[in-house]
Amino acid sequence: MPGEGRGDTLDHVLTPYAAPRWLPGGQAQTIWPALFSRPAPHTDRCVWVRQRWDTPDGDFIDVDRIDAARAGAGPLLIMFHGLEGSSRSHYARAMAHACLRAGWNLAVPHFRGCSGEPNRAPRAYHSGDWQEIDWILRRFGVSHPGPRYAAGVSLGGNALLRWAEESGHSAATVVQAVASISAPIDLAAGGDAISRGFNRMVYTRMFLRTLKPKAIAMVRRHPGLADVHAIAAASDLYAFDSAFTAPVHGFRDADDYWRRASSKPQLASIRVPALVLNARNDPFLPSSALPAPGEIAPRVWLEQPEQGGHAGFAQGGFPGLLGWMPQRVLHFFRHGR
Repeated sequence: MPGEGRGDTLDHVLTPYAAPRWLPGGQAQTIWPALFSRPAPHTDRCVWVRQRWDTPDGDFIDVDRIDAARAGAGPLLIMFHGLEGSSRSHYARAMAHACLRAGWNLAVPHFRGCSGEPNRAPRAYHSGDWQEIDWILRRFGVSHPGPRYAAGVSLGGNALLRWAEESGHSAATVVQAVASISAPIDLAAGGDAISRGFNRMVYTRMFLRTLKPKAIAMVRRHPGLADVHAIAAASDLYAFDSAFTAPVHGFRDADDYWRRASSKPQLASIRVPALVLNARNDPFLPSSALPAPGEIAPRVWLEQPEQGGHAGFAQGGFPGLLGWMPQRVLHFFRHGR
C-alpha cells in the first residue's frame, strides 16, 4: 500500500516517540504543544483554500484544502479533526506542513458547526458519526482519482475507526489506509477521566464553553429538538451528551451513545490497514482502556508510546516542534508499519 510523493525524508520517524526532558507529564505534553509548539522549523503559515459542500439533507460542510501537487496528481490525505477542532488546530497545521514537504495534498473537512458558521440542519456531530465520514470520503472518491488516505485526531479518529469497522472490506475501495491519533476509543472510560479533577477544571470547561452556546442556538432554531435548560445546566460531557448529543442523534441517552459510538469493541472488524496511535499518558483516556494485540484485526497496527499526551507529541528544544506525529502517519501510509 505504499503511497506516492517524496517519502525519503520520512524514514527517521520509525524512531519511537520520546518526549523532551523539559516537557514532563501527560498534562504538559497535551497543553503546551497545543498552545506554544511550532508545526515545523522555519515555515510560513499555511494558506488554506475553502470549499463548501452541500449535504444530502440540505445542510453544508466546509472543507479546507492545501494542494501540494496538481489536483489528482498526488496522494490525498483527508484529516478529521477532534472535538471543537478545525483546520486551525495545532495538529492540522502540523500535518499541513508535513504534507507540503512530502508532496501530498491535504483536506480537512469540518464537522457541522465547526467551520465558524452555524449549520442549517437539526444535527451536529459526534464521536460515532461514521455515516457522515462515509459520505465525505466517498465524495472525495469522486473528486480525487489519485490515492486517498484518511486520518482522524481524537473524536475524529474514533469516528473514522467506527467507519472502518462498519465498512469492512468495502473500506479499501474508498481509501488505501486509515490512522487514528489519540482517539477516545472507549468513550465511557474517557468520559470518566475527563470529568475528574484537573481534567474537569480545564478540558471539560474548555469544551463546554463552545459546545453549550452552539447547542442552545441550534435548539432555538429548531424548537423541540432538545431541552435548552438541561443543556445550559450541563456541567460535564456526560450531562451535555445526555441533554443534547444523544437525543439529537438518535441515542437513548449518554450511556447508549458512549457504548454504541466507541470503536474499541469492534477493532477486530477492520479490514483496511489502520494505525491506532495512543500515548499511554493521555489525560483523556487511561492506559488501562487501551486495546491489547488480541483485540484487533490483523491489519491494525497498535502504537502506544509511554509519552505524548493527548494529540501532543512535541519534540526537540524549547518550545518544541510538532513534526513527529504527522511524519509517523505519513510513514505508515507509505510503508504499512
